[in-house]
Amino acid sequence: MTDRRSRPLPAQFPQRLPSCPDWSLRDLVEHLTEVQRFWAAAVVAGPSEKPPAVAPADDALSADLLARSASATQELIAALQAAGPAVDCWTWWGDSDVPTTSGAVARHQVQEAAVHAFDSQLATATPQPVPVVVALDGIAEFIGISHGTAGPWPHEPARIGLHATEGQSWLVDLTTSGSHLIDGQHETDADLHGSASNLLLALHGRLPLDSLRSEGDRATLENLLNWPDLG
Repeated sequence: MTDRRSRPLPAQFPQRLPSCPDWSLRDLVEHLTEVQRFWAAAVVAGPSEKPPAVAPADDALSADLLARSASATQELIAALQAAGPAVDCWTWWGDSDVPTTSGAVARHQVQEAAVHAFDSQLATATPQPVPVVVALDGIAEFIGISHGTAGPWPHEPARIGLHATEGQSWLVDLTTSGSHLIDGQHETDADLHGSASNLLLALHGRLPLDSLRSEGDRATLENLLNWPDLG
């Protein structure tokens, strides 16, 4: 998020987010500001069994949301650059197979920013696809973290293929032991085909099933896109 202090955010900023109807654009910027400051504090704190305590924002910036947002982004970038990719830190995905490191935090924050950028673009009727390199990495990241912390698959076991038009595929086994990526050629119960951006946004609940080309059991695919409950 760039520093746009010369263009103050109107206090009302009433545009609603079609993908998050309880939020306005202002709510979204507030959320990202808080999230980035939190993860900066987590990286700086290093190894911990508890979430970090986040210091209050600079009083000089408190009335200017865009200034606080820009400051939070710079704070997060500085923390990640100082730590490098391999510092252990607290994360909420400790039960998954994804590392609890500063590098994993950086990766996750790229995904959060990308999906919320799409949210904000929807609110202004200017939606843009997630950049390909970000979307391709984001699909595996979503399976690793969001699926990896969701617990057992609550439906009949299924094997689903996700196929990006950019040439990459993921094969997901869904069982009572959770969600797992598998290698090799295997038969599937259902498949989804689309751009990496559309696949990622559908997994995040931002696009419907019909935005993708589907094969196989539709109910299984609907169950996939409704799991886990992202709130």
